[in-house]
Amino acid sequence: MRKRITCICVACALVLLQPLESPGRGGDEAVRKWAFIFEPSVLSHKERVRELSWFQEASRPLKGVLVRSVAENIETHYWESRVLAKAFEDITGIVVIHEIIPEGYLVPRITEQIEQGKLLHDIYVNDADLIGYHLRTRAVVDLTEYMNGEGRAFTNPYLDLKDFLNLEFGQDYDGHQLQLPDQQFANLYWFRYDWFSRPDIKAQFKKRYGYELGVPVNWAAYEDIAEFFTTTKIDGRKVYGHLDYGKPSPSLGWRFTDAWLSLAGVGDKGLPNGLPVDEWGIRVENRIPVGSSVTHGGEMNGPAAVYALTKYIEWMRNYAPPEALSWEWHDAGPQCARGDIAQHIFQYITWLSDMRFHTPGSPVCDKFGKPLWRVAPTPHGDYWDEGMKLGYQDAGCWTIPANITGRQRAAAWLWAQFCVSKTVDLKKFVIGGTPVRKSTIFSDYLTRRMDDYGGIIEFYRSPEEVKWTGSGRNVPHYPRLSVVWWKNIARAITGELTPQQAMDAIARDQDAIMGGLRMARYSPVLSPEKPAEAWLSNHPADVSPKPPRRGGKPVTVPYEELIRQWKR
Repeated sequence: MRKRITCICVACALVLLQPLESPGRGGDEAVRKWAFIFEPSVLSHKERVRELSWFQEASRPLKGVLVRSVAENIETHYWESRVLAKAFEDITGIVVIHEIIPEGYLVPRITEQIEQGKLLHDIYVNDADLIGYHLRTRAVVDLTEYMNGEGRAFTNPYLDLKDFLNLEFGQDYDGHQLQLPDQQFANLYWFRYDWFSRPDIKAQFKKRYGYELGVPVNWAAYEDIAEFFTTTKIDGRKVYGHLDYGKPSPSLGWRFTDAWLSLAGVGDKGLPNGLPVDEWGIRVENRIPVGSSVTHGGEMNGPAAVYALTKYIEWMRNYAPPEALSWEWHDAGPQCARGDIAQHIFQYITWLSDMRFHTPGSPVCDKFGKPLWRVAPTPHGDYWDEGMKLGYQDAGCWTIPANITGRQRAAAWLWAQFCVSKTVDLKKFVIGGTPVRKSTIFSDYLTRRMDDYGGIIEFYRSPEEVKWTGSGRNVPHYPRLSVVWWKNIARAITGELTPQQAMDAIARDQDAIMGGLRMARYSPVLSPEKPAEAWLSNHPADVSPKPPRRGGKPVTVPYEELIRQWKR
């Protein structure tokens, strides 16, 4: 589902032109060569040689093993396939076939391997959205146990798990690591900083709405800004105050599971996901999912969820380009770069690696290629309360099926660690813009180049970053549950269903699927139903399922003040 963004740095191009030594025969020469190529790095050249030499030594019993891995089609993984697989084979003698496919094909493969016991791949870069499925099927390798036991000799002593940004995304309820982050990217608010900073535009906005144009803190302000830019010509040109997509397709479901309802305020307080109710509206009690309908104490069809879908449809019809209704995820991703979009509430930062966002002369860059845009925290809806998650991070994680054993498991584990090693991680971020290590984000290299990234580095260095999380442990079967979303949402967009009817249908379908699941542990057990009103009226207003709320006043904050807050 992710679009390939072509970007090959000069050093990588040189690598591809150089003949490689035969697998496993490069010796120290191969280590020295690749230590030189992996620049920039957070490690010194000497430290890179040390880490790569460890991979060379640890792999000696595994020379000649063929590892089959698979990942979704984003530039980060193309670079792994194009460059890192060559480097790994050159240094270790382990051959890697790193297949790149759309995520819509990847998820069925891992579920087929888990549920039918097939041997399709040795290791997957599989979204942490499936962590609830993995911990309940018990069909993937517990990496915590593996590192402390059978896999100790193949575990990089320089792995430094504490250096990872969001290890918790791939952990079960007990903190065991089932998935190791390989890449991640957040959805953030994107806006034309140059327009928001212009005195004439600011004055027009202040005259019409009575408050300052700035980064919207809530949906009320976002909607005012969307209306303003859609109805105001900028330098004589028609522009739009919102961006989205609405074509009936699986990616329409991802738009919501990734995680539109959390922005509106569906779910309870708690990080990385709300408890007892999460942003999928699923109520979990003692780690057991008990339902997603309001009648089961869930919130999938409650007032907050209906509000979320209502605003989604209103904004797309009123403030987005008309062609947005025919777009999918990959169509909409780079559209901000075309120059007539004022803001986007939900911009995946992986798209911002596209050179259209960094090229001199681009509509969204100055003559030096510096961005005229910025990113900021996502505005929240009327039902959001402090202490909740505020957005989504797509976290692709290395995941080893339990039916991969012995030498294959060890070789796959070495390959995964190589791809996230401190030696290569900064270089990988420069290529794909998908950080997983703190040392990368806080590197001197990125400190010197922060203004190239439009606020992305400041965001990842801020304490706010922890509010952007994946789907979480409460979702018991992501592959099956996610399918029911897009078809019902599409019917609401076309007007066939009202937002309430669409969310009722999703809640009903989710509960039917969960009620039929039989999983190895923490399997769903639907609770007895009670009238919806009994749930909505018998607890505090900030506890799910939440009763109807009246909207608050619009709030904005100057971007410069926001950055100061992050730095403090």
